[in-house]
Amino acid sequence: MQQRISIRDLQPEAYKAMFGLENYLNSTGIDKKMKELIKVRASQINGCAYCIQLHAADARKAGETEQRIYALSAWWETPIFTEQEKVVLAMTDEITRISEKGLTEQTYKAAKKIFNDNNIAQIIMQISIINTWNRIAVATHMFHPNEK
Repeated sequence: MQQRISIRDLQPEAYKAMFGLENYLNSTGIDKKMKELIKVRASQINGCAYCIQLHAADARKAGETEQRIYALSAWWETPIFTEQEKVVLAMTDEITRISEKGLTEQTYKAAKKIFNDNNIAQIIMQISIINTWNRIAVATHMFHPNEK
């Protein structure tokens, strides 16, 4: 696989805007490990090897365990994730696969029991930005330096 184009080089203002949203999301109250779980899980669904490698490494740096990173692809089958994490991962799955059924009422109600509206908005934005990054990386054939 060869990288096609570099949007970073061709459209630097677009990247600047994307990083602006990333910087904002880094300032929110969402736990760093939770953010990385969102990023790895959405990247798994979207088949983005670049982002899986990048965010699995970032998750480990944030204190996430190998066992939990490996279990993300079947998060609903294991007791190692908290109820809060399971709700966020369900949101991640449903929003990433938005065309299938959207964010279901069941998942939204579960989120409302745990999070306030601002937290829900921040989680939705975190899921949305990683999906955009995944689409850029997959469409342009970005590859992680460790893939060479």
